[in-house]
Amino acid sequence: MLVLQNVNKQYSSITAAYNQCISLEAGNVYALLGPNGSGKSTFMKMIAGLVKADSGQIFYKGQPLSCESKADISYMPTESYFYSYMTPKDISNYFSDFFADFNKDRFYAFLNDMQLPDNLKAYKMSTGMLAKLKIAVSLSRSSGLMMLDEPLNGIDIISRERMAATIAANSGPGRIMIVSSHLIDELEAVSTHAIFIKQGCIVSAGSIEELRNQTGLNLVDQYKRIYA
Repeated sequence: MLVLQNVNKQYSSITAAYNQCISLEAGNVYALLGPNGSGKSTFMKMIAGLVKADSGQIFYKGQPLSCESKADISYMPTESYFYSYMTPKDISNYFSDFFADFNKDRFYAFLNDMQLPDNLKAYKMSTGMLAKLKIAVSLSRSSGLMMLDEPLNGIDIISRERMAATIAANSGPGRIMIVSSHLIDELEAVSTHAIFIKQGCIVSAGSIEELRNQTGLNLVDQYKRIYA
């Protein structure tokens, strides 16, 4: 379980997190929703330990965040993090050296499924290919907590649904999956829960079924009502 208790983060005059309180359980896929600048990336980066909260506490599996717990947390940022000269084969070797839970066989299976060559340098790849490669790298770890920040960005409309399904299929009963995206239709189809963030505040959260019953709206219409 992941628990945030009264978590706050301020960047100068910008509130990135305000009194955030939420519990997330394994076996669920959480759609993290909100417009640009709402605080989604900060939410993930604080959990990953890349950004320090100004106040409040974050617990993972009943313990405060530590070096040990962070080893079981995977975070995929929106930015590309591959060196331009690297091929997927190079990337596989690089990540297996740094992360004990990185599975090379799993990675190559994803490459095959996504039709990505293992010998093409990153600088020669299209935006969509790089986006798929980031997903393949992330899903090749066995982390108990996995966070993907805008993983569908740059992927063509035909491939998006398949990539979203691939992400959901790799959630598992022992894993917490958090996925942010502005492509709400694709995300709603594969998520079990939703978290709406507005100006750093968690304004709505729950299972998608509960939120639909409470509001009578699908996620797209809930999004419009909250942010319009």
